[in-house]
Amino acid sequence: MKILKKIGIILVALIAIILIAAIFVSKEIVYEKTIKIDTPISTVWEHVNSLSDLDKWSPWNDYDPNMKKEFTGTDGAIGATASWESDVKEVGKGSQTIAKIEKPTLFETDLKFYEPYESEAKGYIKLVKENETTMLTWGFKSEVPYPFNLMNLFTDMEEIMDKDWNNGLSKLKNLCEKQS
Repeated sequence: MKILKKIGIILVALIAIILIAAIFVSKEIVYEKTIKIDTPISTVWEHVNSLSDLDKWSPWNDYDPNMKKEFTGTDGAIGATASWESDVKEVGKGSQTIAKIEKPTLFETDLKFYEPYESEAKGYIKLVKENETTMLTWGFKSEVPYPFNLMNLFTDMEEIMDKDWNNGLSKLKNLCEKQS
């Protein structure tokens, strides 16, 4: 009986340590990539200012070109929504709603993922004019609830996201530079 009591005390202590440690770990997740596109900002803006434009270079279309998609609202206007659904785990089910537009420097969306995991994020594309080229930053911000935020210590966002982000940014760069 004493051994069970000691095991119980050790388990409670470990759980308490984990819960206390999670208090000090950031809940925020931020991931972004920047690419230089050798075209004027106006050309790049044409490829990022609506949900249908984002879909043209979306890396997730490669995982499931037959995913179900639905666009509602006035595309390119605040409140327009793109929804998708796929049986492919990398794609899942979710929606993206235009939240903010500052032509030609910012396109922001509210992302909701339902499958394979429920979560929400703020997606964004930022453009900065540099002479006749454009620096484009594509990213997102999200929060992980306590105590699951402890996983942020063990999660490598670059390992998880880089392949898809680089694929999408390469497609976008090719689209923009081909147009020039």
